[in-house]
Amino acid sequence: MAEVDADFEALLQYLRAARGFDFTGYKRTVLVRRVRKRMHEVGVDAFGDYTDYLQVHSGEFAALFDTILINVTSFFRDPEAWDFLAGTVIPRIADQKRDGAAIRAWCAGTASGEEAYSLAMLLAEALGVDDFRERVKIYGTDVDEGALGHGRPGGHSVRDMDGVTPELRDKYFEQTGSHYVFRSDLRRSLIFGRHDLVQDAPISRLDLLVCRNTLMYFTAETQARVLARLHFALNDDGFLFLGRAEMLLTHAELFTPLDLSQRVFVKVPKPNVRERLLVLAQAGNVEATGQLGRQVKLLELIADTAPGAQLVVDAAGSVVTVNEAARQWFRLNHRDVGRPLQDLEVSYRPVDLRSLIDAAFETRSPARQENVERALADGEVQYLDVHVAPLLDYGNGVLGASIFFIDVTAFNRLQKELEQSGQALETAYEELQATNEELETTNEELQSTVEELETTNEELQSSNEELETMNEELESTNAELMAINAELRRSSDEVEEASRFLESVLTSLQLGVMVLDGNLRVKMWDGRSEDFWGLRAAEVYDQPLPSLDIGLPMPEMRRLVRSALQDPAVKEAVVDATNRRGHKVRSRILAKSMTLAGAQPGVLLLMEERREDGPPVSPAPA
Repeated sequence: MAEVDADFEALLQYLRAARGFDFTGYKRTVLVRRVRKRMHEVGVDAFGDYTDYLQVHSGEFAALFDTILINVTSFFRDPEAWDFLAGTVIPRIADQKRDGAAIRAWCAGTASGEEAYSLAMLLAEALGVDDFRERVKIYGTDVDEGALGHGRPGGHSVRDMDGVTPELRDKYFEQTGSHYVFRSDLRRSLIFGRHDLVQDAPISRLDLLVCRNTLMYFTAETQARVLARLHFALNDDGFLFLGRAEMLLTHAELFTPLDLSQRVFVKVPKPNVRERLLVLAQAGNVEATGQLGRQVKLLELIADTAPGAQLVVDAAGSVVTVNEAARQWFRLNHRDVGRPLQDLEVSYRPVDLRSLIDAAFETRSPARQENVERALADGEVQYLDVHVAPLLDYGNGVLGASIFFIDVTAFNRLQKELEQSGQALETAYEELQATNEELETTNEELQSTVEELETTNEELQSSNEELETMNEELESTNAELMAINAELRRSSDEVEEASRFLESVLTSLQLGVMVLDGNLRVKMWDGRSEDFWGLRAAEVYDQPLPSLDIGLPMPEMRRLVRSALQDPAVKEAVVDATNRRGHKVRSRILAKSMTLAGAQPGVLLLMEERREDGPPVSPAPA
């Protein structure tokens, strides 16, 4: 037994060394049982043999992790870690955003979305519901589109809600049958979408990044690349929340622990892209070294494509870089790099750069001179704004200066045109004053007309007395109308019964019924439409159809509705769509113009879901 324990511990140490994930905190009885389950599936009996198997079959890591982590996601998984997030991390984020700025969070590898909804509840509790709606955006992404299809509607079974306290459940969920649905007004702050951490560009400007039990599925090389992207995605004061088995022991240059036991890390800020890539290169990442060269070249190309001329000099006054515009404007070339600036004509023409550089170095702040005239070879005059910014290190020491020439010739030309326009406006103002005097004369005439209207008012008062007499007669008529109203109520009951009968007929026909007005706003949305497209009638009533994210191809729908409005004949179309559960469906749609209340034009849409080359299909239950 001691030998088995030693081999098992050696296996755990290998997982930590090979993938950087620590499972030693898991209960041994549960952990051994799950590992043995996977060993049995691949036909290996001994832990030592399984360690050898992992070394040969790199793809086995993912299958092992899936077996160990049976519950891939749930609400508030590892409650102590989420309590730390609620008690320490979120208050710090709220304090950093005290000015009311937006708060952005990303749940990467969110599967069916429980982590994203958990985070939404904690942020809403900390900020208040109103502030949450106005300020918070939570992005939930996963490479599995099917899992996202379960998360987007925000509905969860009673069993799924085990991790949610009754207080949070009653506050943030609405019960619909046997399911709980996240509040629709808060659901708008959550955005779900497919994203591949390895292939796709990261979401940026984040205050919090939740990526739990996802990195363990990648090789060490891929982990380094993904972590560099996560580092880029976070703000300098952002937080990274990992899974229980993820340590980041070999990536201290990117993230440092805020609380290692809860797997919460803070970003190690980097002053620029070059330094971040250098850190990866020093860690032995060959790809990053090549990327560094590409980034340096990219920065040079960016400088060359800048709209102005730029020179950079070091603290000793030697030229470090010259962009393409500076080479063209001031007849410089690559051989001038490394020469003292004072030896070049640009140092004193069209402006004395040395005095501006000295002022920037002395004050440790930018110096500038505006509207500097520069004579061109064709006799034209170019106007330049010259900006000199000191380049300082972290200790406020001077490293050099960046000199930027901005062409403001067009701006000066526009300013002169603006002055001319101002003079024209003054002339127009004088004309307006003359017109105003004429209007004052007209006003006096209007006052005379008012006196005549007062006389007419007295006549209207006399007419009012006659109307009172007529009102008494109308009261008598009202009694008769009440009797008619009682008869109308009886008719209304009959209409309601007929409506229920019509609903049962439509249900038996398995048709979705939708009514739109002439502005494409939804005026009716039956139960079958709810099943087809995943939205309730209360959510879509009086909403423009093109604004609903239900997966219908809106250009085709617009054409169909417009055609029905213009031609009373029944219109038919078969469209391919993707419903809110992520399932692709083919729908046959019949459109017929109709007249709504108030004689408004409208369109009746009948929808049935069809298999390709087959009969209609009943919509899947929500």
